[in-house]
Amino acid sequence: MLLTLMILGLAALIGTSESQTGCFGDINKVDTTGASCRTARAEGLRYCGVPASAKIAKRDLRSMKKYKTIIKSAGRKRCVDPAVIAGIISRESHAGKALKHGWGDRGNGFGLMQVDKRYHRLVGKWNSKTHVLQGTDILVGMIKRIQKKFPRWTKEQQLKGGISAYNAGTRNVRTYSKMDIGTTGNDYANDVVARAKFYKRNGY
Repeated sequence: MLLTLMILGLAALIGTSESQTGCFGDINKVDTTGASCRTARAEGLRYCGVPASAKIAKRDLRSMKKYKTIIKSAGRKRCVDPAVIAGIISRESHAGKALKHGWGDRGNGFGLMQVDKRYHRLVGKWNSKTHVLQGTDILVGMIKRIQKKFPRWTKEQQLKGGISAYNAGTRNVRTYSKMDIGTTGNDYANDVVARAKFYKRNGY
């Protein structure tokens, strides 16, 4: 009996880890139009939308696996869905492939999550758990600001707004339908959400 309870308890723990959704809404319930044609073309694709986001995320999947442990750890510690963190990492740095010695964005963006040195004190190595925690903390801060700014939005809407704000700040989020206007490619949150859904289907 005791052994059975222990096994069930272990299974429950494993299940929680594998189906981690976080405290900020269910990414699978967030609506998305996926990557803009501008973003898709920059990736060499002839099609746009959710299929383009999934294709780009798939290209990053092998590199992303190197960071799966620290992504999941950061997600647990900050109660954020690891798939969302992976979606941001894919968009920001192609899981590190787009970086030179850990830097991107003309030398302003640092690490997997491209923390901007102009606005934040950088911590950790570019591919470290410390760095991913910092990026996740920045995301959580943005989500909480959006929650205060738009208290009547659903959790999923606030999550999407926080993802958009991660790129362009909370001031840029004025309405739900147009939150991405002014972000890189005018599609940041929609693209990240679509990539995050791909990673959710692939063990994050």
